[in-house]
Amino acid sequence: MGAAPSTPRGDAEPMEKAEYLCGTFVGNKPQDLHSQFWQHLLSFPLTAYRPQSRVLEACQCLAQNNRYTRHLVKLLIHVVWSLQEAITVTSGAHANYAKAINATRLSSVFLRYLIENSTSNNFEESLFLSLTGTDSKKEGVPEVHCVTEFFMQGLLGFVGLADVTPSSYLLHVEVVNLLLVAMSTQLHSGPSPGPKDIHPFIDAAMMQESTLVGPFVRKLLISYIARLIVPSNAMYLSISKGSQPGVLQKVGSAAASVVLLPYYTFNYLVNASGEMPKRPLADNSLLLLLVLIHYRKSLPLEEASGNTLETNGSNTGGLGESLNSHHNPYSRALETARDIEFDRVDIEGNAQAGLTVRLPFASLFDTLGGCMTDESSILLLYSLLHGNSDFLEYVLVRTDLDTLLMPVLEMLYGAPQRSSNQIYMLLIILLILSQDSSFNASIHKLILPNVPWYREQLLSRTSLGSLMVVILIRTVKYNLSKLRDVYLHTNCLATLANMAPHVHRLNAYASQRLVSLFDMLSRKYTKLAEANNSKILTINVNPLEGKELAEDTPTELHIYTDFLRIVLEIINAILTYALPRNPEVVYATLHRQELFKPFRDHPRFYELVDNIYTVLDFFNSRMDAQRIDEEWSVEKVLQIIVANCRSWRGEGMKMFTQLRFTYEQELHPEEFFIPYVWKLVVSESGLDFDPDNIRLYEAKSPAEDPPPDKTFDLPLSPAIDV
Repeated sequence: MGAAPSTPRGDAEPMEKAEYLCGTFVGNKPQDLHSQFWQHLLSFPLTAYRPQSRVLEACQCLAQNNRYTRHLVKLLIHVVWSLQEAITVTSGAHANYAKAINATRLSSVFLRYLIENSTSNNFEESLFLSLTGTDSKKEGVPEVHCVTEFFMQGLLGFVGLADVTPSSYLLHVEVVNLLLVAMSTQLHSGPSPGPKDIHPFIDAAMMQESTLVGPFVRKLLISYIARLIVPSNAMYLSISKGSQPGVLQKVGSAAASVVLLPYYTFNYLVNASGEMPKRPLADNSLLLLLVLIHYRKSLPLEEASGNTLETNGSNTGGLGESLNSHHNPYSRALETARDIEFDRVDIEGNAQAGLTVRLPFASLFDTLGGCMTDESSILLLYSLLHGNSDFLEYVLVRTDLDTLLMPVLEMLYGAPQRSSNQIYMLLIILLILSQDSSFNASIHKLILPNVPWYREQLLSRTSLGSLMVVILIRTVKYNLSKLRDVYLHTNCLATLANMAPHVHRLNAYASQRLVSLFDMLSRKYTKLAEANNSKILTINVNPLEGKELAEDTPTELHIYTDFLRIVLEIINAILTYALPRNPEVVYATLHRQELFKPFRDHPRFYELVDNIYTVLDFFNSRMDAQRIDEEWSVEKVLQIIVANCRSWRGEGMKMFTQLRFTYEQELHPEEFFIPYVWKLVVSESGLDFDPDNIRLYEAKSPAEDPPPDKTFDLPLSPAIDV
């Protein structure tokens, strides 16, 4: 299998030529970099085919000879050259595209095998090129001995420069897939790459100039926005059908099979039902972008910046910058992306101009709104809202926020069918948006005619803000009964707290749900207190002054004390700052006023409960003043509440500092995002990675990672502010 067969005649059968080319490639005889062999190999017409076990056999065969990496490295150089030729191809000429497709397919198969079967000690050394004297004298041969930088520059340049056409569509898919394969070294190391971790391809990508990175990032995003389907006239060769076997089925050599079989591409383009997925370029372009923007490589403290680090607590941001290298031009390109509709002057100077990415924000907004069922799209939306202030500003001024928020809320409504990571990202998106007061005001002005996917209650003519309150409370209740995740609780309550002062005409159902949330948490709190032989605690009069619960207080009780106080803060904020606009909240509070009585003498809660009772006393007295013979009806009570809301002046109310929560990433966000992104790549890209070789996360029994956010500008308590 390893020796090359005799050279076939010019009129030889295709199977004989295939046998010769494949045998030569995996054989022991070295091939000059500029030999005609490469032209023959890459120009040979390929047929897509499922190799199954024969692919592994052929890769093992090639790896057995000591020229394996030399052959592969030369093939990678030919990939770059073939892509350079493809960029200059004239309309209607497909030969260069076919050659480039063949080169990228072959490289993906063998490079993936090398990555999955090489140790960290020899992998990078395997990529150094030993050129013969003849090779090194040829024009176009990379000057560096390590091929990774030359290879990455060629692939990134092709994606950034070449337009996607029906003829080149599959070539673009192959190039994106090859880049994902090249960067898959991350699957075989820890989640926080350090200086000893070997990731030569992605590290080479991080060293590229901004003039190359900017167009590359823009093209990936344009491919995602365009969401082009596979063209009907794309250069795609399907499996031979009928009784006549295809060329590959006639070839007896397993080595020949692997050369002609882009198996992972075929498995992706043709699924189990025999149909092609609609948008492989859009899907994998987004996955590739996520891999790049979330890559961070930690550096030793002494190498981090060369500067003296302050660790006195006042300069923790600088410490984070130094400990964690943030030289990521792809993340920077996404952060500085600008709306193509506005011709803004770049205030950072000409040096930044080459990196600035111009995008149609309107199209990006609409695409994201239509793709929220896709986890990778959720992660992109998070990355944009957290990192790109221009895009966040654009979203906040949109008058059709329901385009983006309705899919997000529907996903949260179906939380039992979602992963914990997915729920975290959706909640963080809402938390980031809720940090803006104009957002909190505008969502209550947008009226939804109906909410067809909400089954527990008929919601018609409800505001987007009321729906958001309902879904967040529903998520808290689901988490309380199923997940019991403190960080999920924290995110939900933090978003509700941000919204509270700006609530406008909260509907009856949302108001009732808010009071019932207090009821549920108070019952849980009371049960925990009784179980721990605690009366309603008599400590920590004001948690905002830094006092804590007793040291021997059980953690769970401590946590529920914090949660209960936040809910009281939410109700208090609505009654303090927005009572005249929210008669339904007043009604719901009056209707279940007995819930608050046990906490009137509680030192942790009494000030907030006193405010609530100031409101209750005011409206109860107005109710008592009404002398009616018939029974009270909901409509009558509401009528009295609305009438007296006009005369409410807030007398006797104690003003508290408004709770305001902001989202911040952890010091090392890559520990969450790198495994998360690669889980998406493995599950959604269609690339056939070997789960037995994955060490980045547990591939067979995946466990959810901890949430990426646990930091707020106002700590809830030492028990939660981890």
